[in-house]
Amino acid sequence: MAKQPHLLVEEGDVHEIAIVPGDPGRVDRIADLCDDSELVAENREYKVVNASYEGVDLTICSTGIGCPSAAIAVEELSRVGVETFLRCGTCGALQADMEVGDMVVATGAAKEEGTSKRYESVEYPAVPDYDVLSALVDGAEANGEEVHVGPIVSDDAFYNESDEYVVDWEDANLLAIEMEAATVFSLARRKGLAAGAICTVDGNLVAGTQKGADSDDELPEKARDNVERAIRITLEAVTAL
Repeated sequence: MAKQPHLLVEEGDVHEIAIVPGDPGRVDRIADLCDDSELVAENREYKVVNASYEGVDLTICSTGIGCPSAAIAVEELSRVGVETFLRCGTCGALQADMEVGDMVVATGAAKEEGTSKRYESVEYPAVPDYDVLSALVDGAEANGEEVHVGPIVSDDAFYNESDEYVVDWEDANLLAIEMEAATVFSLARRKGLAAGAICTVDGNLVAGTQKGADSDDELPEKARDNVERAIRITLEAVTAL
């Protein structure tokens, strides 16, 4: 198969399990916690690194922001051999009792985005693979970490999440909002592949806080610390899968 046009990878370049953060910088943070790593390719928002962790080979690939770029990553990685996708990212809480730095393992994602709807009806569920979901929950327990487990929402419009939307999502008991999981879940399911997601809370929309609001940094300090803890949970899940 020819080299993929965006990720610049071809068959044999990647491993069967991939961790897919949004931020290219997070690729390096994940790689730093692995036993060894090697840059495979880098283009636009996509940075692809191969690594190993406790004897398990894995690929780390950033997806950029939003479902359109995440779909490109899933499409191209799946064409060259990736079979399992673990999203490790950030999210905004939608429940008042959730704090910055909390972690969420998604049991499903509401499709408030446009990409998955180009593939299938909105009525079709965007859900993770059971084994990946279980591995993330078990990985948290193995690391002595508490995580919220439940449904989230994937949205396209970061700056247009109005109070009306937030109240509706809160009333529906959706735990958090992010921008990629619904498409990652949907595409993996359609292709007969596996996917799951764990995200660190970087703000609380019910409380009216967003990441970067009170700091020069994109993420609050507690969220930055817990990104690493979420990465460790994800790597623990990789060893189980």
